[in-house]
Amino acid sequence: MVYLDPPAAVSRRFPETPVSAASARRFVRAALDDVVPDLVDTAELLVGELVTNAVLHARTEVEVAVSRPDGRVRVRVGDGRPGRALVPRHWPPYAGTGQGLALLEKLASRHGVEADDERKAVWFELWPEGPPPPSPSPSPGWESAVPPCPCERTVTLVDVPSALESACRQHRHAVLRELTLAASTGEPLGVSPEELAAAGDINNLISARVTTALREPLPDPDLRTLRLPLPADAAPSVRALRRVLDLAEDEAGEERLLTLPALPRGRAFQAWLFDQIAGQLAGGHPTAWTVVPREPETGAAEVVPWDAGQVRGSRVPTIAADENNRIIATNGPAADLLGWAPDDLVGRKLTTLIPEHLRRRHTTAFASMLLTGRTRIVGRSVPLPALHRDGGLIPVRLYIQTQETADGRTVFVAQLSPRATTPLDVPRVPGGSAQSAEPEPGGGRPSAAPDRGGSPSGGARRMSALDRLSLLADLGAELNNTLDLDDGLRRAGRLLTRRLADWCAVDLFAEHAQVDRVCVVHRDPRDRRPDTFEVRLPVVSEESRGPLARVLRGAGPLLLTDAPPPGQAESALDRNYLELFRGLGAGSAVVAPLRARREIFGALTLARAPGGRPFTEEDLALVDDLVHGLALGVDNARLYQDTRSIAERLQRSLLPVLPEVVGLQLAARYAASSATAQVGGDWYDSFVLPQGDTAVVIGDVTGHNLDAAIAMSQLRSMLRGIAVDRQEPPAEVLHRLDLANHSLHQEATATCVYGVVKGSAQGPWELKHSSAGHPPPLLTTREGETRYLEDGAGLLLGMDPHAPRSTAVHVLPAHSTLLLYTDGLIERRDEPLDDALERLRRHAADLAREPLDTFCDELLIGLGADSADDIAVLAVRPAPPW
Repeated sequence: MVYLDPPAAVSRRFPETPVSAASARRFVRAALDDVVPDLVDTAELLVGELVTNAVLHARTEVEVAVSRPDGRVRVRVGDGRPGRALVPRHWPPYAGTGQGLALLEKLASRHGVEADDERKAVWFELWPEGPPPPSPSPSPGWESAVPPCPCERTVTLVDVPSALESACRQHRHAVLRELTLAASTGEPLGVSPEELAAAGDINNLISARVTTALREPLPDPDLRTLRLPLPADAAPSVRALRRVLDLAEDEAGEERLLTLPALPRGRAFQAWLFDQIAGQLAGGHPTAWTVVPREPETGAAEVVPWDAGQVRGSRVPTIAADENNRIIATNGPAADLLGWAPDDLVGRKLTTLIPEHLRRRHTTAFASMLLTGRTRIVGRSVPLPALHRDGGLIPVRLYIQTQETADGRTVFVAQLSPRATTPLDVPRVPGGSAQSAEPEPGGGRPSAAPDRGGSPSGGARRMSALDRLSLLADLGAELNNTLDLDDGLRRAGRLLTRRLADWCAVDLFAEHAQVDRVCVVHRDPRDRRPDTFEVRLPVVSEESRGPLARVLRGAGPLLLTDAPPPGQAESALDRNYLELFRGLGAGSAVVAPLRARREIFGALTLARAPGGRPFTEEDLALVDDLVHGLALGVDNARLYQDTRSIAERLQRSLLPVLPEVVGLQLAARYAASSATAQVGGDWYDSFVLPQGDTAVVIGDVTGHNLDAAIAMSQLRSMLRGIAVDRQEPPAEVLHRLDLANHSLHQEATATCVYGVVKGSAQGPWELKHSSAGHPPPLLTTREGETRYLEDGAGLLLGMDPHAPRSTAVHVLPAHSTLLLYTDGLIERRDEPLDDALERLRRHAADLAREPLDTFCDELLIGLGADSADDIAVLAVRPAPPW
């Protein structure tokens, strides 16, 4: 190939090594020594980027030519890989890679590319003044499709999350660039130059194919199905890429690379990507990302880009923080829970909400997660305390998921559930989805390539009798599959918009005659943003005459053949309803009341878009049947929530205030199950006996319901009364408690440890205790030595009130920690009890010197995440004043 340059052109060839970038910059500066300094600086910067690209991606000798035609600066950078097409990345300014061509587009006056069968060259011009003519458009090969490969096969990637894919692609390029530069210095990496080159080539090809596929218009901006033509023999190169990246992750986790390791979700997505490519090239079938099982820490199956509006609009207390540990969004419920105004929290460090005794632990764990890519609490429900603005502690369950911004950064979104109000289902990140792929109505799984096109109102086919029965049954199943009202309504809304309407809205009465729009679901939410309409509505006033107001007074179902006319929008409620129709679009709609137990408590709106088949009178009977089922489900969920609220208040009122004892430190924690009912039979207690000794109690009544909580309160009260009145050895106290238990109308089966700590403020101290079938107390010395106090064991309460019981006596060394706990802290399904006790022993030993509050909170964080049982712990530490 012959390049025609002005006579003044000078050129030089550079080897395919990283040092060539610096050498090329010096060459350009020397060739332009009498040019305006600004142009020289820009030319030097751009040449460095282009030579770096050639070294990393072409891996051939690089030729740089510089000329100055008519006072302009023209630079050309050529390599010997014409088949390696240019793929502009257009990544964010702070991305660690992929900036070369983006900088060229922004800084050069003109630019383009030339190529033939042997070489290609990127050129740019810098003009000192005056508007330059436009660059050739399109530049040959600049935005052109990647050249086809021989013997191609198409790999189909189903439900690719766009934000996560972009973040993983950036990470792969950054890691491979660093490995390539490190290899050029001769640093041992455990990977051969050939394998590293093969990994780089296939990564560039995959990225180029993905970039091309993403330019295609697709119906869903967040979950896409991409079709990538790849060489049929690419599987070995993909395996090499996988091995190289696994090695890089290990190196990054050991802090031997500047690039941070990928977080768990990124690693899971990358493994799925490589499995899909290798499997399909070998003849396998596609498997959608959304149906692949994954660990909790990898986050939601359907990943959506980060949107602060979804946090602010959520009714669940939610806070989001960035990679700098700074709060970037919060909502009203979270701010109210913690005593702040939402705007006052944004911009503060996350440690503002963390108790002082846990801040060092949080900072260490957060830094460790970023540096190693390993996390202990992401994707898990963890009980811990949050710090109120007034300095008090609020027990919560924390559920964190990560989300990617559209430009590849990571955001940590945390839901805070007050400890006694944890949802039964796994919490959902606003805008995201549940932990695993959501089942289709009827219990099925999503297909590998779900049909996201079309519209239920687009065709002329009417629903058959079987379709109607199926819809009614599936609607009932969606509402009955969860006791969380918001989640159930959203599931029902997605079902209705798949089968019957283009969008739907559910409005429910709140206090003071106000109405909450609790759920708006649109079949195609890309540009509609239906969640922005989920707000508190004005009251139903005497002036309200629109269709929603009429239905909320008992009329309907009403058939609307068009949006409500502006003349009917006489009240604030009517105007708001009209805005809903204008914002989402409606050619026809049905509005029906939600009625249960002779009371109207809300309304359902179903709408179809203009141009499709409208609703008719024939649809009113079906909608009437649907709202009966929907109303029953909503009523049941509300009754459950009311019952749960009463039980939670009861449970909370039964938690005692620990006594203040000179020479003894006491701390206790209670956490309801993250997976079962919100109340149960676990309890702890401590009180001072008349002779000055301190009683300590831990117990667990069988069951996880209101009956268990009531039985627990009875046993706790009886135990206090017997212990204070009789002041007998612990074995005798438990014996009398068992006798009293048998006198109850409905006796309880329970385990319990009752102990008495004796000693003055200066010591020594001893523990007398007896156990009724309960896990043994754990004693941990200040030096980290641990032992279980297994003496004094006997039958659990409610079995045989006349069975003999014994009292054990143990010395409590100064600054040791006595831990009483319920089985929810240790027991795990399919795990031997000995292994569980050993795990508790290790955790306690590691925390032996920590303050007692930290000791308890760390145990719950480390052992109480995702526990299927309630947890109660009581810790006692002799602490002499000297």
